Amino acid sequence: MNGEATPSSDVPAEELRFNFRSGRLCLAFVATVGERWRGNYERLREPADLARWYREVGLLDDPPAITPAGLDSARELREAIHRIARTLIAGHIQVGTDEAVVNAAAAAPPLVPVLHAGTRRLTLPSADGQGAALSTVARDAIGLFTGTGADRIRECASPTCGLLFVDTSRPGRRRWCSSSACGGKDRAAAYRRRRAANINSADGPERC
Repeated sequence: MNGEATPSSDVPAEELRFNFRSGRLCLAFVATVGERWRGNYERLREPADLARWYREVGLLDDPPAITPAGLDSARELREAIHRIARTLIAGHIQVGTDEAVVNAAAAAPPLVPVLHAGTRRLTLPSADGQGAALSTVARDAIGLFTGTGADRIRECASPTCGLLFVDTSRPGRRRWCSSSACGGKDRAAAYRRRRAANINSADGPERC
């Protein structure tokens, strides 16, 4: 489990829902810990949760059976991806142990793309489905960290979010993980502050 994760019994039910606003598979994986800055809620509490994430993120319709050891490996990869992403946001180059963790996961054969009724799907290989699913996530991280999107990784500016996301806006100045979610809340809060300030100003003493 994530080093300082809140015990499962203390996690609010709404915090166990997965978040897919990051715009990238590997960053959505990082988001399986909620409120890292405060609650540090572990959403991958048991192997079945990881299988559910694979399904809900749209990676696999029929995820592999996850073992406890497989869950531990997934959490290790997740935290390595998170640390590398934060390093890139800070403008530094990541080297060392975290890169080794990502590389080791990516070394396994990934999920197999197949053509199904004219659409592309990913399926499990004949062996090591757990490793293949993690390899696909790790390879996505390598692609992000070494591609043009590396300098577009952002942290949501909302003080109640902190989600990592890829800024795909043309000017590259996006502040929130979602304009309709965190952005909308920020605009609403700013409006309330302006309204309160106007009311207080109107109630103030008259001046000559």
